[in-house]
Amino acid sequence: MPSDVQAVHGVHDVQAFEARATDADLDDLRARLAAARLPEAETVRPTASGAHRWDQGVPLADLVDVVDYWRTAYDWRAFEARLDRIGQFRTTVDGLGIHFLHRRSPRGDATPLVMTHGWPGSVAEFVDVIDELADPQDADAPAFHVVAPSLPGFGHSDKPTTPGWGIEKIAAAWVELMGRLGYGTFLAHGGDWGGPITTVLAGRFPEHVIGLHTTTAQAPPGLSTDGLTAAELAWVEETRDFWNGPAAAYAKQQATRPQTIGYALVDSPVGLLAWILDKFAAWTDTEDSPFETISLDRFLDNVTLHWLARTGASSARIYYESHLALDPDLRGDVPAAVSVYPYDIEKSPRSWAQARYRHIVRWRVAESGGHFPSLEVPEYFVDDLRDGLAAVLAARR
Repeated sequence: MPSDVQAVHGVHDVQAFEARATDADLDDLRARLAAARLPEAETVRPTASGAHRWDQGVPLADLVDVVDYWRTAYDWRAFEARLDRIGQFRTTVDGLGIHFLHRRSPRGDATPLVMTHGWPGSVAEFVDVIDELADPQDADAPAFHVVAPSLPGFGHSDKPTTPGWGIEKIAAAWVELMGRLGYGTFLAHGGDWGGPITTVLAGRFPEHVIGLHTTTAQAPPGLSTDGLTAAELAWVEETRDFWNGPAAAYAKQQATRPQTIGYALVDSPVGLLAWILDKFAAWTDTEDSPFETISLDRFLDNVTLHWLARTGASSARIYYESHLALDPDLRGDVPAAVSVYPYDIEKSPRSWAQARYRHIVRWRVAESGGHFPSLEVPEYFVDDLRDGLAAVLAARR
C-alpha cells in the first residue's frame, strides 16, 4: 500500500505515517470475493444449534453472510480515517520498520502505556478504547499516553526477512521504541502474544517497566494443583484440553508450517476470513456467533488489514518463532495486575501466576468476556485496565 511519510520534528527516527489502499486493491478484493469457490455445507446435524453449529468450523451460511457484507457494504476508508485520527507513525528498530499508533494524552499527569496485541488480532483491537484511555471523560480517572505497536509481520510493520523476531526481541524493540518517544519508563499491557511479550518486558527490563497488566498471565510450567479451588482446577483442565485438543491445530500448523498455510491466507480473502473467523467464534463469550458482542465492521477492519498488508504468512510466523519459547525461569518483581475473562482460552490460577509475577497488586475475574475483551466488552475493559494500572501506580509510590 502506498504511504505518505514525513519526518516528525524533534523525534529521532520516528516518521508520521499514513496508508491508503489503492482503489485497484479494493476492487481486486471485491472481485475475489465475488468469484470465490466455496465448499458444500458442513455435515453437522440439522438440529445443531449454538456452538455446535461450528463443530466442523465456520458454517457455510455464516460465511456467505459475512462475505456478502464485506463485498457490498463494508467501508475500509472509514477505518483508514480512524487510524489517522488516533495518530500513526513508523520507526526502524534493529533493521525492521515498526508501525505504531500513538495517542498522547492532554493530561499533564498521564503515564506512558504500551499495549501489545496478538494473533489473529492487530491494532484494530484497540481503536475503540485508546481515546478513553488517553483522555477519560472522568477527570478523576488515570490517563495514559497510549502507544500500540503492530507486531513484526503484522499490519503496517515490516515483515522480517530473517529468523529471530520472537518475543524476546520484540520486547527489546518496544523498549527502544518507547525510549525514542521520550518514555524512559512506562506501563505495559498485553493479551494473547501480548501477554508473553509484556511478561518479558517486565522480567527483562524492570528499570524501564513501571508495572504491567495482562489478560493472559503466563504461569511457569510444572506447578502442582495441590490447594487449587474447584474453579481453578476447572481453569487448568480447560486450558490443558484446549492446547492438547483439536482446537489448537491452528497453532501447531503455524508453529511448524507457517509458510504453507500462508499461501492460502495471502491468496484467498475467503480463506483468510474463515481462518480468522473460526477463532473469533471459538474464543468469545457468545452462544451462536461472535457478532453477538463484536462489531462486524471492527472484525472486518482487522481481517482487511491482514488482507491488504498480505500478512497471512508473516503474522503466522510468530508461532514458529515463539511457540513455547517463554523462558520457564523468567520472573518479574514489578507490580502486576491480572484480569481473567471467563471464556478466554488460557486461564491461570492466581497462585500459579504469582510464581511468575511475584508482586501481584490486583487480581480480577470478570463476569463475562473472552479472548478479545477490548472488542467484546470495551467499556468494562477500559475500566478494568484503568483500575489495574492505578493499583500498579499506587504500589510504586
